[in-house]
Amino acid sequence: MNHSVKKLVTGAALVFAAFGAIAADPIKIGSVLSVTGPAAFLGDPELKTLQLYVAEINKKGGVIGRQLQLVHYDDGSDANKANGFTKRLIDDDKVDILVGGTTTGATMSAAPLVEKAGIPFISLAGAVVIVEPVKKFVFKTPHTDRMAAEKVFEDMKKRGLTKVALLSETSGFGASGKKETEAVAGKYGITLVANETYGPKDTDMSPQLTKIKTTPGVQAVFVFGLGQGPAIVTKNYKQLGITLPLYQSHGVASDDFLKLAGPAAEGVRLPSPAQLIPEKLAANDPQKPVVTSYEQAYKAAYKTDVSTFGGYAYDGLMLAVDAIKRAGSTDKAKVRDALEATKGFVATSGTFNMSPTDHMGLDLSSFRMLEIKGGDWTIVQ
Repeated sequence: MNHSVKKLVTGAALVFAAFGAIAADPIKIGSVLSVTGPAAFLGDPELKTLQLYVAEINKKGGVIGRQLQLVHYDDGSDANKANGFTKRLIDDDKVDILVGGTTTGATMSAAPLVEKAGIPFISLAGAVVIVEPVKKFVFKTPHTDRMAAEKVFEDMKKRGLTKVALLSETSGFGASGKKETEAVAGKYGITLVANETYGPKDTDMSPQLTKIKTTPGVQAVFVFGLGQGPAIVTKNYKQLGITLPLYQSHGVASDDFLKLAGPAAEGVRLPSPAQLIPEKLAANDPQKPVVTSYEQAYKAAYKTDVSTFGGYAYDGLMLAVDAIKRAGSTDKAKVRDALEATKGFVATSGTFNMSPTDHMGLDLSSFRMLEIKGGDWTIVQ
């Protein structure tokens, strides 16, 4: 082979290698989660879910011919740290999309950064403030706190309960839940005759419950909080001999709540995504195959029960992958537009139908009203 031909072949090989490298660049999915700290019971299954399915998708050849790479940080349930890690994901790691934000506080501290950078962000947190008012690049997978209050009030109305005591946590989720509950009560003919709060680190809510117990006319109690708090409330409720119907929010929709509250949780009702009850869904329920396969995969990988919180991460990742496929690229504006155009996407939280005015895309029918009976979840018919 003469020298100039050899040079051409080498040049072609280099160009080809360069193109190959470009094509093989991984799609970077950034994530800031609360894997430790008070919100770890949310963040831990979220991270496990993302790791499980990123590996699974890569095994099957990735997305648009590229492998996925998960770049994640633990904010330790601290919203200020979430802000710093989001900056790092955007500026240093150069991620293509963000799936994370375990808590409302963490999400809201990251939101201005992703808006400024123009990076699609799918949050895994609950409060309605994340998507109202609509932010161009911010989306979310869990049902909102407002929807939880509406679902609870719908059920109370059916049971003829109109005078309600609210007990909420002073954290981001609880505070937003309190505000939304107060805002929609009137719409359902509900009067809040007592309105108490407790701190996220409180270990005894008997004083608040004693006040509620002695409030004239109370017919039911609605608790809005996350983690240990609502379980402590449930136990205190039993200890004080209160027999009124007790409702919780979707903030406790996990088997951990059953373990923490124990027998005291008997009769408690709460709204939940379908993820807690795969085996109890009707055979023709469109969500049944999705929640069943997620539950089986998660249990096989981690030898532990699934939670709705892991489900939010599954939904976030799958919505991201679906949008990237439809955009045919990782161009951030195109992916954002594809996310906003999501229609009829069946996931663990429900069927997502997004629009320019709705960056969550779930309606009340995607919530199931559950009651704890015999230490297990049952569907309220």
